[in-house]
Amino acid sequence: MTKQPDDWLDDVPDDKEEEDEEIIWVSKSEIKRDAEELKRLGLELMELSKNSLDKIPLDEDLRTAIELAQKIKKEARRRQLQLIGKMLRSRDEEPIRLALDKLKNRHNQQVALFHKLEVLRDRLVAEGDEVVPDVLALYPEADRQQLRAMIRNAQKEKAANKPPKAFRQIFQYLRELAEAK
Repeated sequence: MTKQPDDWLDDVPDDKEEEDEEIIWVSKSEIKRDAEELKRLGLELMELSKNSLDKIPLDEDLRTAIELAQKIKKEARRRQLQLIGKMLRSRDEEPIRLALDKLKNRHNQQVALFHKLEVLRDRLVAEGDEVVPDVLALYPEADRQQLRAMIRNAQKEKAANKPPKAFRQIFQYLRELAEAK
């Protein structure tokens, strides 16, 4: 039996069937980009210290692979990084990314605090006792006499062109006050 011109329409699926069988095609380039992104994540993990790695939720196999990669060099390290990327593909990377972002943010907050303390220290040395009430408002537990003595010593060192020992002591004292807060 030969098919009539209208019979070929029976072989074509209608739109409703196509919607039910929706397939998401992923390009080869997109797969490669995702793999590269996971390798970058693996590289970030490899560059962390042991203490920082403890704060990231890693299973034992992945942790072992990262620690091994930290010990090896050159081509072997590149291959180990490939393996870490492959291991990450089979795991949920979101908790790892969140923990890594949290670590980075803590570092950024600490840097911002240090800049703030450096500015305060510079004002203390430049303006002297006029800034002490500002410091006491920020840190009520600060010792006014000790702070004034350090300021005087820092100003004397600066005038005599000596090494900035008291200058560093002021910063250290402010940092201790900020951490105790």
